[in-house]
Amino acid sequence: MSGQIAAFKYGPLSDLRVIEMGTLLAGPFCGQILGDMGAEVIKVEPPGQGDPMRVWGREKVNGQSLWWPVVARNKKAITLDMRQVEGQSILKELVAKADFLLENFRPGTMEKWGCSYEELAKINPRLIMIRVSGFGQTGPYAKQAGFGAIGEAMGGLRYVCGDPSTPPSRMGISIGDSLAATFASVGALSALHYREKTGRGQVVDSAIYESVLNMMESLVTEYDKVGYIRERTGAILPNVAPSNVYPTNDGQMVLIAANQDTVFGRLAEAMGQPELAKLEKYATHGARGAHQAELDALVGRWTKSKSRTEVLALMEQFGVPAGLIYRAPEMLEDPHFKAREAIVTTRHPAIGELRMQNVAPKLSETPGGIRAPAPAMGEHNEEVYLGLLGMNRERYDGLAERKVI
Repeated sequence: MSGQIAAFKYGPLSDLRVIEMGTLLAGPFCGQILGDMGAEVIKVEPPGQGDPMRVWGREKVNGQSLWWPVVARNKKAITLDMRQVEGQSILKELVAKADFLLENFRPGTMEKWGCSYEELAKINPRLIMIRVSGFGQTGPYAKQAGFGAIGEAMGGLRYVCGDPSTPPSRMGISIGDSLAATFASVGALSALHYREKTGRGQVVDSAIYESVLNMMESLVTEYDKVGYIRERTGAILPNVAPSNVYPTNDGQMVLIAANQDTVFGRLAEAMGQPELAKLEKYATHGARGAHQAELDALVGRWTKSKSRTEVLALMEQFGVPAGLIYRAPEMLEDPHFKAREAIVTTRHPAIGELRMQNVAPKLSETPGGIRAPAPAMGEHNEEVYLGLLGMNRERYDGLAERKVI
């Protein structure tokens, strides 16, 4: 095995080091993405306090959070008090040996600690600083507190989620934080590509509200040009038909998405009513959208005459996209999930075996993977401080006594 191939044995980013600061989800999920792809992620936490994610989540086993093992997998953990000057100095020692510094504090916090990008770049001009925040690093709202829920609301997602008869709904997950983390990862790898050509690092500024905004399709443009404001529409997208959840005679639901012209033709054949696709009111995407409620009712009457299994079999036979609405139990039993190892079994020292989502996307040559469980607080202090930074034992023990680490 060549040295180059060996370097990527555990993922395409395995020759890169990330110093992860910040707490909760937006920053740490970005760290999870990079760690899943092989990067060495060193998570920095305040001594005796740690990331609140260590205790978040409704359900616990042996007093342990079941959220923390997912977001903190593939990471090393050290403690460091950034409020102390010595802690700030040690962070700079770490920066000198890092490719990325990832933080999601309120803008201005790193500057208050004497760790602005300008200062850190003097130490390591190749450093890529990934900054995740509610509103970004500039602008009148920059220093306001900005949790994911606020970004989802201001980015436009909340207003269009839910049933029109109710106030705006939220997603059942922290989607704003996760989107900001995902865009931060894209930005980080883009900056890495630029660094490979120029040798220079830069700042990646990922704002939650902008990450949500970028998922909002043509929402702004529609209003700008024709004054149209998207409203909450429940289970459907207006004028996209048939694409809905339909009932079956065994009390189940099947989601069918047959809104494209040729696909609707195949659905009509599967229903034994090929003439539907030739009717003027159903012949085109626009026509079907104009008769959406009528068409949904028609498809629903057909599915209600059959079992879930029968409907799914016909959809597969005729090449019509269809599926079930899964919860965790269905995911764990699905043969496709199993075949692609979409969910894997890992082991946590305090909890035992855990099943969780695998790394995505899959790479054919240098796949990522789950290499290590979520760490205990400060678990890697000696490895990082004595090993990576080369501290002597006397200095290390003194820092511990002064609660710097």
